[in-house]
Amino acid sequence: MDKYFYLIAQLPTLYFEREPLITESQFLEEARKWLSPAAYELLTRVDLSETTVQSGDPALIRQYKRFEGELRSELAEWRAARRRNQDFKLTCLPTALVKEGDPLTVEKNLLYWRWQYLEEAEPGHHFDFGFLLIYCLKLQILRRLFTFNKPTGMQKYQQYTETSL
Repeated sequence: MDKYFYLIAQLPTLYFEREPLITESQFLEEARKWLSPAAYELLTRVDLSETTVQSGDPALIRQYKRFEGELRSELAEWRAARRRNQDFKLTCLPTALVKEGDPLTVEKNLLYWRWQYLEEAEPGHHFDFGFLLIYCLKLQILRRLFTFNKPTGMQKYQQYTETSL
């Protein structure tokens, strides 16, 4: 338990939409010093976009994967219903998050929704391995968030939405 305390105590706090003071690779490098090989291996397998539950996944990761799977499934159903001009009520997130704004805003909203899910899971994990799993997922959210390039994205968006006469 002490090894988690010392590792976690030296990690900078993460804030949504604020560039982190540590990269994912720096975090993993530091974690390698403090964790057992088995725990480190589990930490390196954490993937924000993975939805398939694997044997050996910690409970917190299984819960996150279920959340992510339900989110994606419901979004796919909602998008399919919209293409067919049918109504579909989202149950796992507010419709306004995906309905209002340009694609970049919607993607940021979805990342924030994931962030909020992790924030709600965090109070039970102060200085344990669960905290490190959540921290790793949050770093992945921030990495994705800070890879967006608004001018390039707008150019691509306009390119795909142009109609040829």
